[in-house]
Amino acid sequence: MSMGKSTTVTDELYAYMLAHNPPLDAVQRELVETTHRQLPEQARMQSAAEQGPLLAFLVRLIGARHIVEIGTFTGFSALSMAQALPADGRLITCDVSQEWTAYAREAWAKAGVADRVELRIGPALDTLRAMPAEPHIDFAYVDADKENYVPYWEELVPRMRQGGVIAADNVFWGGGVTDQDATGAAAAIKEFNDRVTADARMESVMIPVADGMTLSRKR
Repeated sequence: MSMGKSTTVTDELYAYMLAHNPPLDAVQRELVETTHRQLPEQARMQSAAEQGPLLAFLVRLIGARHIVEIGTFTGFSALSMAQALPADGRLITCDVSQEWTAYAREAWAKAGVADRVELRIGPALDTLRAMPAEPHIDFAYVDADKENYVPYWEELVPRMRQGGVIAADNVFWGGGVTDQDATGAAAAIKEFNDRVTADARMESVMIPVADGMTLSRKR
């Protein structure tokens, strides 16, 4: 017998949830549709529709002004967070693809938030290591190559200000984290989840949003 109380999210219930969340605006909807049309094989990499409003909510909740994102793809999550920033806020987002992020740049410009977003093309670890070492980041979103989640975490945590939040996506990895013989990305996510749970510098909760998300607050 299951010990959990989670309700199975059917297609009907998922639609109901979206209908009771803040709606995506025209630019967000267009970006989601463009991503699925132009990049059908990679579109699953895009943050889920319910995650955009959640990320924006968290940015506003903690009064974030300085955000770092690891993994831009076509820019939906960065767009959602940038729209929640104050006019003088700044979001640095990291990716290695000029092709995918071209869609992001176009969307940010259409939404009028391009001046809040700085895209850095190149290995995200290099970008993180070049940042000031002292705590200065209010919010971070990690949704990139799973094998580097632990190194990303170790670079981000010392740079988070007290009360700052790290959100990490795909912590369920489609259920693969429960496989005792997991390899590849599933094994990397398992290692990351264990590291986060044991890290006394942060307080963390794992929640069943999309493919699992962990929210961690700097003590």
